[in-house]
Amino acid sequence: MKVCIAEKPSVAKDIAEVIGAKQRKDGYYEGNGYQVTWTFGHFCTLKEPHDYTERWKAWRLEDLPMIPPSFGIKLIDNGGVQKQFKVIENLVAGCEEVINCGDAGQEGELIQRWVLLKAKCNVPVKRLWISSLTEEAIKDGFKQLKASEQFNNLYAAGSARAIGDWLLGMNATRLFTKKFGQGKVVLSIGRVQTPTLAMIVQRQKEINAFVSEEYFELKTIYRDTEFTATIDRLRSLEKAEKGLEYLKQHLFEITSFEKKEGKEGNPRLFDLTSLQVEANKKYGYSADETLKYIQNLYEKKFVTYPRVDTTYLSEDLHPKIAGIMEQLTYYSQFTAPILAKPIPKLKTVFDDKKVTDHHAIIPTGVLPVGLSTDEKRVYDLITRRFIAAFYPECKVSNTTVLGKVGQVEFKASGKQILEPGWKELYANDKTEKKEGEEEERIMPVFEVGESGPHEPRVHQGKTSPPKPYTEATLLRAMETAGKQVDDEEVRELMKDNGIGRPSTRANIIETLFKRKYIEKKKKNLFATQTGMDLIDTIQNELLKSAELTGAWERKLRLIEKGEYASDTFKQELIQMVVDLTKEVKSNIGKVITIVNEAPKTEEKPKKEAKPKAPKEAVAIEELKCPKCKEHVLKKGNTAYGCANFKVCGFKVPFEVFGKKLSDKQLADLLSKGKTGKIKGFSVDGKEVEGKLVLDATFEVKVE
Repeated sequence: MKVCIAEKPSVAKDIAEVIGAKQRKDGYYEGNGYQVTWTFGHFCTLKEPHDYTERWKAWRLEDLPMIPPSFGIKLIDNGGVQKQFKVIENLVAGCEEVINCGDAGQEGELIQRWVLLKAKCNVPVKRLWISSLTEEAIKDGFKQLKASEQFNNLYAAGSARAIGDWLLGMNATRLFTKKFGQGKVVLSIGRVQTPTLAMIVQRQKEINAFVSEEYFELKTIYRDTEFTATIDRLRSLEKAEKGLEYLKQHLFEITSFEKKEGKEGNPRLFDLTSLQVEANKKYGYSADETLKYIQNLYEKKFVTYPRVDTTYLSEDLHPKIAGIMEQLTYYSQFTAPILAKPIPKLKTVFDDKKVTDHHAIIPTGVLPVGLSTDEKRVYDLITRRFIAAFYPECKVSNTTVLGKVGQVEFKASGKQILEPGWKELYANDKTEKKEGEEEERIMPVFEVGESGPHEPRVHQGKTSPPKPYTEATLLRAMETAGKQVDDEEVRELMKDNGIGRPSTRANIIETLFKRKYIEKKKKNLFATQTGMDLIDTIQNELLKSAELTGAWERKLRLIEKGEYASDTFKQELIQMVVDLTKEVKSNIGKVITIVNEAPKTEEKPKKEAKPKAPKEAVAIEELKCPKCKEHVLKKGNTAYGCANFKVCGFKVPFEVFGKKLSDKQLADLLSKGKTGKIKGFSVDGKEVEGKLVLDATFEVKVE
């Protein structure tokens, strides 16, 4: 009899169905020479401090560091776990071979190996290694079972990770709690958790220390095109006004006109992190929620294995792509052009060297049914990205125009999409404009040397603080150990040095929430006072440096590849814990208490937000004309009007129906097409109250 051990009951049922083990027993299926049983998550864990010695049960500074002579495992104290483990233990004791059907990743390997170790398995073990749970994938997997020894390095890396986390987490948490905690406060320290918190705290300090400054820019409109002076931003209105006077005395002259055709490369296929990033940006899902939805889709056989960190497919998948596309009938309008020709073997999609345990996340071709709204959204993200990878590139035309007014140089640039290519799949999406990115607009053709009158103005703005982390930007920062990386190729190279693994990052962020070290306001993440105090108390850079934690992560990857000894890694961490303990015991720092003042922290941003109202008024001249939607608005002596007023004719006076409007009311009317309720209008000799609206002809009316 061969015993198959799956990662959960639903997967065991799928496997049993395919291999013919149809008879349901207590805790397993049987038939056709197989017994199929299951775990459900972690059955075993590393022993706790008190399991090694009673003395370590109490938290005392003098007992630190705790370094067990060797690490042992134990069953989790849970009735259901212990009952199911007994089933596994009995089946393993009476079989001729075990087939490890656990989750095909590092954590899955660790879970299963510990269970087999605890069950004293002494028969040969094979490994089922599959990337989806479809019937075809399971059948193929059983035809190509691998020797368990092939995954010894994967297990060694998982074991080293768990031991490393125990050594640092158990010791540092007790160390900082006893040294700096007060009352029953537990100061949780973790190998990945603490540098992640440190990144959020650092960003918050930058935001808190930021002092907004006013600046002035010289802009001008020539031939219905807005140009911005290339000189440094001016810090005083006086200088700006002098500059404006100078500009009024000279004509605008074109010095360069350059039009280049370029391409925007297709988006990469999804790995888990990039999917979590996209789902957070588009739908506001937390990393943890996205992981839950994608796991459900995987178990329902609609997508491939999710806990991956590659954006490539293995080359042997190339012949199967057309078959998957043909089955995506909901997306046939998009797949038809691809299927009309042979599927190209693109180097940006297929690369065996970039695929480790699994390939990128793609649909399996099984038509989805019975999905929740959230699962549908995540499935749609994956499927569109999969199809987009095989579309033509997006062709664009980039125009850069340089000009000068006297000695002051100006620049304008624009982008025009010539052939949408892969962007056809996202035609209905609202794309966020990245900072510094030119919006799509058609530029007129300019001749070098031409000149003429222009309309200069002073634009007033305020410098902006750094943006708080969102889960999307934090995941990216974890992936690149805190470095700002936009280039996909560079990001791919840095993944070995990221902090945490794709499968654990969501859990790390959730832990920070549970510990009340961070909180979320809308999409933004902020450190609480406790989180800030904790990071300020940690003097040791090793504990809070994303870069150094990334270096440890790289060593774990090398262990996985068989290029670094797990014992060496453990010894390095033991030495670090010993050094850290000596250092902290002699440190003097402030006592940290948990701050439970949620209402106050919620109020703070509201107070800070009040002065932002004038910002909207200042931004009126950056708004597009509501009528022609091409030109910016311009402030005159009595009204705001379209910069191309002679042709367009749109304007809104500062005073309407006998009432002078505030900057906020004007901003609302021009940006939203309506205001809130306003008192004091004079209509037909009567005083009325109502909202101002722009009607269909873009005239101002009271409602």
